[in-house]
Amino acid sequence: MSKKKIVYFNRKPRELGNFSIESYFQLIQAELSHEFEVINKVMPYESSGLFKRLANAIYCLFNQGDVNHITGDIHYVAAFLKKRKTILTIHDCGMLHQTTGLKQKILKYFWFTMPVRKVQYITVNSTATLADLCQRVVCDKNKIEVIYICISPEFQPAPQEFNSQSPRILQLGTAQNKNVHRLVPALKGIPCTLVIIGKIDQALKELIAQNEIQLELYDRRLSDQEVQEQYLKADIVSLVSTLEGFGMPIVEANAVGRVCIAGTNSSMPEIAQDAAHLVDAYSITDIHAGIQKLIADAPYRAQLIQNGFQNATRFSASSLAQQYAAIYHSIP
Repeated sequence: MSKKKIVYFNRKPRELGNFSIESYFQLIQAELSHEFEVINKVMPYESSGLFKRLANAIYCLFNQGDVNHITGDIHYVAAFLKKRKTILTIHDCGMLHQTTGLKQKILKYFWFTMPVRKVQYITVNSTATLADLCQRVVCDKNKIEVIYICISPEFQPAPQEFNSQSPRILQLGTAQNKNVHRLVPALKGIPCTLVIIGKIDQALKELIAQNEIQLELYDRRLSDQEVQEQYLKADIVSLVSTLEGFGMPIVEANAVGRVCIAGTNSSMPEIAQDAAHLVDAYSITDIHAGIQKLIADAPYRAQLIQNGFQNATRFSASSLAQQYAAIYHSIP
């Protein structure tokens, strides 16, 4: 008996873009390859402009399988796929938070309203994303399942002595929701090195200089190994975001044994549970106090690290892959 063919439709990543979606699904696919015929299809064009997106959708039309899984970002290709055979993964509703007016209406229709209607199942990466989606788009909750994002097995416990004199604080990403413009002034007066992975504009450079923060900047695409090395060098991992569909840096910090400071909003409390210090992401004062506590309170840090090792076990590829397998098997 032949295996059911699962075709994963993936965006074409931008040269310096985020490759995390692809990495996560590669882990899932590796777990499922013995059970299904796994086929990856990468879009021929970057998702920009009407004609390139239309070409991507047509490409999907002619490459369908027994199950079609849109892994994220290119939701609009659902227009040309068989509804009863198609699954859509939605990672967040960020574009709806960051746009207004006509642009928001167009994005909402082609990335959410239409795709939600045109697929059999939807997966989201947290209950926070589920709530956000259902608040903004009319959809049947019965067709939506929460499946967390898995962590790479490369992230393993790596104890190190905490540098309480001048800790390295790792910040991954500089998009608007990453809230770096509040993190920087929150670090004023705290001896530390802020390690940023991502591009920063002139305004942020000036803000860092004004607050006399020692900066270590990586404004190029790092390999997975280089990112892991930055986790190992870090003393604190920062994710004081204003919006996170999931919040993978929390889990990655947990897995290697680094304390994490994160927001009390969005998905972060759900993902962190008792394994991160949570603060009001909109309060510079609260972020400052949280960093100070992590530096000064060694027993508290130790407890967070122990909690983190336990928390990270919730996000193994093997267990999350079986949740996808159950959906794939349910499609005739």
